[in-house]
Amino acid sequence: MQINGGVRFCEQGMKASIRAMHVQSEILGMINENVTGFDKIGYQRKEPVVSSFSEYIGIHGLSSTIDDQVGRIMVSKNPLDIAMANKGYFQIQTPEGVKLTRDGRFKLDKYGHLLDLQDNYVLSDAGMPIKLPIVPYSVDQVTINSKGKISVYDAHSEKVYEAGNLGIVDSNGLAVLDPQVKQGFNEHSNVVLQNEFLAVKPVVRNFDANRQIFLIESTNLQKVISQLGSVS
Repeated sequence: MQINGGVRFCEQGMKASIRAMHVQSEILGMINENVTGFDKIGYQRKEPVVSSFSEYIGIHGLSSTIDDQVGRIMVSKNPLDIAMANKGYFQIQTPEGVKLTRDGRFKLDKYGHLLDLQDNYVLSDAGMPIKLPIVPYSVDQVTINSKGKISVYDAHSEKVYEAGNLGIVDSNGLAVLDPQVKQGFNEHSNVVLQNEFLAVKPVVRNFDANRQIFLIESTNLQKVISQLGSVS
C-alpha cells in the first residue's frame, strides 16, 4: 500500500502538469485568435479568465470574456457602412435567432430590405426587419443619423421618407440611447497587436515550466518502476 501511494503521488504530479499545459495551450489559442482577428471588421478581442481552481479542474477552469471597447473607426465612403463610436450592437435576424454584431457593413435587396453581408435581416428598434418605403436608385439617397434613424430620399417626389431606427442594444439586450452612429465608416477590431505579443511571453514561460515538471515527474516515475522491477 505504501509503494502504491508513492507511485500515485507521481502520477498526480504529472496530471497536474498536463492540465496546466492544456490551459496554457488554450490561452495561446485565444491570443492567436485575437491576432488573426486584428483586421476583421467588428471583431472584439477575447480575454482569457482563469479560475483559481484550474490546477485541479484543468481546462474546465478556463473561460473567456469579450473586450467591448470600441475599435478603430475608419472611413469607407459607402453610405451603407455603419460604425458606432459608443458601445453597442446591431441586431441581426439569422436562421439560428437574433445575433448581436459590431459589423455594420450592410446592403439593400431589390425589395428595400436592409441586410448584412450574409443576407440576414437587420432589425429595427421595434424588433422587425428594416425595409425602406421606397427602393432608391442609389445608396447615396439613404441617410442615417447619429441616433440610428434611417431616411431615404425619393428623387421623383423630392420627399424624404423615414424607414425606422436601427435596433442598437447593449450586451444585455437593452436599447442604447446614444450609439453615436457614423455613416460611411467601418469599425475595425479593438485588438492591439503589441499587447497580444507581450501576453504570449508569460504563457509560453508557464507552459515550458510545466513541461519541465512533467519531464522530471516522468523520469522519477520511470526510476521508481525500474527499482521495483529490480527488487522483485
